[in-house]
Amino acid sequence: MTAVRVRTSLAAAALVLAASSVADPSAEDIAAGKAIAGDRNAGNCFACHLVEGAELAGNIGPPLVAMKMRFPEREVLYQQVADPRIRNPNTVMPPYGAHGILSERELNLVIDYLLTL
Repeated sequence: MTAVRVRTSLAAAALVLAASSVADPSAEDIAAGKAIAGDRNAGNCFACHLVEGAELAGNIGPPLVAMKMRFPEREVLYQQVADPRIRNPNTVMPPYGAHGILSERELNLVIDYLLTL
């Protein structure tokens, strides 16, 4: 992927976030994001990532801890979940946004949840 496409994708993600996310997500939004992340028919994040308290957590991906420190810019975390191939073309992580696995709303809810870890 070219640098121009990467910058365009990141800019588009930033616009989506500015339009659809809130500064302080509600407890309901965070709970909804956690539910999506844990749903084996949706995010299924816990199949590959270790998350404290998750049932049957995996270890293929990095542990989901200190997410706000690791991703201080929300847009970068959003893009990582939406299309991780941009940062790592050889990743095994599914491109949840690019392949339409999760909607923009669902992606934002998952990001809200991840930033609490």
